[in-house]
Amino acid sequence: MTKSERPPWGVTVKMANNLNLKDLYTKFRDAKTINSYEKLISKEAKKLSKDINIMEVCGGHTHTIMKYGLKQLLPSNINFIHGPGCPVCVMPKERIDMAITLAKEKDVILVTLGDMIKVPGSNGSLQDVRASGADVRFVYSPTDCIKIAAQNKDKTIIFFAIGFETTTPMTSALINQVINKDIKNILFHINHITVPEPMRVLLDDKENKIDAFIGPAHVSVISGSKIYDEFALNYHKPVVVSGFEPVDVMQSVLMILKQFNTNRCEVEVQYSRSVTKDGNQTAQNLNNKFFEKRDKFRWRGIGNIANSSLKLKDIYSHLDAQMIYKDIFSTKNIDDNKLCICGDILKGKANPKDCKVFANVCTPSNPLGSCMVSSEGACSAYYKYGQIL
Repeated sequence: MTKSERPPWGVTVKMANNLNLKDLYTKFRDAKTINSYEKLISKEAKKLSKDINIMEVCGGHTHTIMKYGLKQLLPSNINFIHGPGCPVCVMPKERIDMAITLAKEKDVILVTLGDMIKVPGSNGSLQDVRASGADVRFVYSPTDCIKIAAQNKDKTIIFFAIGFETTTPMTSALINQVINKDIKNILFHINHITVPEPMRVLLDDKENKIDAFIGPAHVSVISGSKIYDEFALNYHKPVVVSGFEPVDVMQSVLMILKQFNTNRCEVEVQYSRSVTKDGNQTAQNLNNKFFEKRDKFRWRGIGNIANSSLKLKDIYSHLDAQMIYKDIFSTKNIDDNKLCICGDILKGKANPKDCKVFANVCTPSNPLGSCMVSSEGACSAYYKYGQIL
């Protein structure tokens, strides 16, 4: 980073040497710093030979962009397009139906993370079956399952595990404790997915509009920035791994533009206060102990993507609810409502306001598609913040 790129309060030094809570809530959201980056971005944008579409893969970045009005600060030749980095949004209906089926089983307590409760399956949601009497609980930490299991020894606790590389280590830690403590009444339904494979599928689509990526923050903390090397080397798309605050995102945009203007195509880490090239090796080793790649996984709105999800290794099949209850699950794939364009939104081919049912038929209280349900969904972000921009 050159001297001219540095914000006036010296964020680079603070991030490396003296990061504190106040920095997170003030300096990384400082209006003057954001405006300084706006000017630097405008200067670089004038040098571009074409319009640039930057895909932010993670839904957390989408919400930052909308909440702080960053779209409105960028020159007209710089555009954000939204990617598939919302694990709830890409969960297909048939997998939601599996969770509902398990929740209805006698003596089962289904446990999952909060966003999953409202996601519609083919005939209702987990919230609906809980209202009908099923024991469905959401937790902030998977290890809460241990307490639930201890309090309900006559019940089977099934953890419906979701998320990208970010949350997989938490599931691994729970599995490790279940085995070490010889807990007999906890099972797992694994729906963990991985980031590089859908990025590759999007770029292989000849109709894709992607010129560069803002890489996920928390995923990269675990997996390291190395997982994006192929996109710079093989697809010639710059990737900048960004933090979630508005200053982070603006600095990342500037870094991307500088790559275009200096004829570079690299993986860079803006979020250097937390992300390294190799990531968290301890977490990766724990994941590798319990999981292996699934041959394919159907992504909602996108379709089957090879090697894009995880499953328990065969040696742990006695903990695998999908295997144990396989006879009660439907094997039918279920598509979204034809009016819903979540698939195109997740591919970066449309934005929520292109959808005819956005904010009228489809709202957070009555979601037609998954992108409106999740706190990380693009439709949710546009609904929450787009009306005031």
